[in-house]
Amino acid sequence: MTVNLSSDNVSGASPSILEALVSAANEVAMPYGNDKWTRDVEEKLSQIFETKLVIIPVSTGTAANAIALSAITPAYGAIYCHSSSHAYKDECGAPEFYSGGAKMIPLEGRNGKIFEPDLKEKLKNWRPNGVHNVLPAALTISQATEFGTIYNIEEIQALTKTAHEHSMMVHMDGARFANSLVQQNISPADATWKSGVDVMSLGATKNGALAAEAIIFFKTELANRIPEIHKRGGHLLSKMRFITCQLDAYLTNDLWKTNASNANNAAKILAEGLSAFNFATLKYPVEANEIFVSLPEYIIDKLEKNGFGFYRIGDEGVIRLVTSFNTDVSDVDAFLSAINHHSKYL
Repeated sequence: MTVNLSSDNVSGASPSILEALVSAANEVAMPYGNDKWTRDVEEKLSQIFETKLVIIPVSTGTAANAIALSAITPAYGAIYCHSSSHAYKDECGAPEFYSGGAKMIPLEGRNGKIFEPDLKEKLKNWRPNGVHNVLPAALTISQATEFGTIYNIEEIQALTKTAHEHSMMVHMDGARFANSLVQQNISPADATWKSGVDVMSLGATKNGALAAEAIIFFKTELANRIPEIHKRGGHLLSKMRFITCQLDAYLTNDLWKTNASNANNAAKILAEGLSAFNFATLKYPVEANEIFVSLPEYIIDKLEKNGFGFYRIGDEGVIRLVTSFNTDVSDVDAFLSAINHHSKYL
């Protein structure tokens, strides 16, 4: 049996999302977001987040992050981020490109998180030479982080308070927002705008959609800066309904939470199984659906030869495992059984 735990991007799509696409394909609708699905999704998200908001649908997480950040960062601005963040490491300079040249300022922090004292220290002498230095404009945080950890509400509130005190806007990269939400068992409103988040990228692709993301503006006036960037950036799709019908199905009957719960539960079972091996070391707390574990090179090599999919991280025997909305317990059992088998020959 081939089990691929490389990423939640390797999985397919939820049946109800595929059904929604087929249904939308059989209807006629006005282009460029002037359709019922796009209107319905904005209304659903307003209800879910308990506030009036504006959405901009896009097809990729990179576009969501970069376009969102361009709305809150001028070309002469600075975007503060964690050094491991996707926006900083894995988007080929897209935030800088869309903003017209903004500078990204990386911060360190344990377990992939920025902490308020470190942000405060970084901003202490934030523009010593005035116009000669970039202007702190935005803070972006990932929820869940690139290491699979989760910011609690108190941590988010402390960061947003400091950012706002420096006239900065706050963006949340929510590629795995659903995973963080079900883990904390809090409301979407408490997790975002009620804690000071101004704009977020809500991901669906990693959690059962084909290609669907939404930029959500809680400060609705910020969306006024976006339509031209959305168009020029190539993400104002003529048949936008094929993005928003996915999001509509994603939000219906709490599918997004059901999918995330399955992924998180599979990760928990996998982490517990790995912890039972005395040669395995979990590198970070397992709080969502990502696991970073150190294993003997012999075990890693054998797993690769068995056809299991995962990413090596660095050269110190650490691998990343990511469970998905449709990861089955049998997949987890197969992976752990293979480790147990090969451990006999250590």
